[in-house]
Amino acid sequence: MNFRHPFFATVAATPPADSSGLSPRALYQQVAERLREQIFNRELEPGSWIDELKLAQEYGISRTPLREALKVLAVEGLVTMKVRRGAYVTEMSTDDVQQVYRLLGLLEADAAAEVAERRRPDDIAELRALHDKLEKQVRQRDAFFAANEQFHLRLLALAGNRWRSQIVGDLRKVMKLNRHHSLFRRGRIAESLAEHRAVMQAIEAGDGARAAQLMREHFANGLAAASPAPAPAAAPATPA
Repeated sequence: MNFRHPFFATVAATPPADSSGLSPRALYQQVAERLREQIFNRELEPGSWIDELKLAQEYGISRTPLREALKVLAVEGLVTMKVRRGAYVTEMSTDDVQQVYRLLGLLEADAAAEVAERRRPDDIAELRALHDKLEKQVRQRDAFFAANEQFHLRLLALAGNRWRSQIVGDLRKVMKLNRHHSLFRRGRIAESLAEHRAVMQAIEAGDGARAAQLMREHFANGLAAASPAPAPAAAPATPA
């Protein structure tokens, strides 16, 4: 099979992983990764219909691995499957955004408390290094996004609950669908960084309760920044 899309250029040339003839990664996994990139980059907009035939032709693959990839993204919440209508990029409602932020706040606050209470020097040093990296990226929005997510995910990993980490990972993917990203709001990056400093200080002090409280506030503030501004009230009608 000829894989025309550059993302899949190495698939045909990849040697088998063992005598079973299986490649290191199934094709549908690579398709799922490419679809995620297109969704996160807004090449496929929230609410838009996914043209399976067009994408299969673009990727140079059959529709079978594409459909398997769409099932993976549906489980992650990035794609919504509609009966007799096909697959659509999930569109976040206001309620969806509120629910995701609330869950993230609860789960990550719990993780922050655990890491603070354990107060392992190596863990705290690792988080401090990631926080320092975040401080240096304050003027580079994309780099700040990446460093911010790296800090949060590493905090979860250090807390050590793989089920929590899995849930948060999926929630963070869905959160990227929100059209009103919290860090896009003017001044929010500086606010977020100040909140990170406070969380980091609480963790270093071994104050689990305060670390949890500050993390919940961090997500509450993020939700406020991610919410669309209310429409201005209509002016009262002027009597004729």
